[in-house]
Amino acid sequence: MRIEMVLDVPCVWSYFAFARLQRAAARFRERGGELETAFLPFQLQPDATAEGEPKVAALRRAFGDATEDAIAGITAKAADEGLTFRHAGAVMSNTFEAHRLIAVASEQGRGEAMVERLFRAHHTDELNVADPAVLRRLAAETGVEWSDARAGETRAALERVRASGVRGVPVFYVDGRRLGGAQSEEDLLAAFEAARSTVG
Repeated sequence: MRIEMVLDVPCVWSYFAFARLQRAAARFRERGGELETAFLPFQLQPDATAEGEPKVAALRRAFGDATEDAIAGITAKAADEGLTFRHAGAVMSNTFEAHRLIAVASEQGRGEAMVERLFRAHHTDELNVADPAVLRRLAAETGVEWSDARAGETRAALERVRASGVRGVPVFYVDGRRLGGAQSEEDLLAAFEAARSTVG
């Protein structure tokens, strides 16, 4: 069974959904299920620069006077998911190179691990995931051999995702069936089981 997830690294709901995917996949595999995960790129801010800007500044444009409450709320939600969010030093930057690195890692069988490390780098470690030095370090930490390949494939994948009508993330495809939004762990597991019964 093939599970595809459309995501962007700075998207909090993508991170929540990814964490739920990991838990649901582990439970499914414990029950004897087999699945492979693949990741499709989406950019919330395709015009962002590699240098980026403070994430808090971007949040202020979105939430205005409610920014501090929004940050507190999402930080608490993250804790409920078992994740640690920090915003004060976080950087909103262009995620193309991060997506390219996910593609490189996936070729090496390390896609899921690379996605997790990139999410944590942005949301917890407050690292700029557009910085080449940061990306090289994260690749090494994750056991991924660095490569400058997959740029053309990543651009093409971004175009395909856009052409498919995706305008926000996360989105899941479970054996081709589209599930929009940050699905719960239980809903993902149920979708896996339903797909397995159909295949069977």
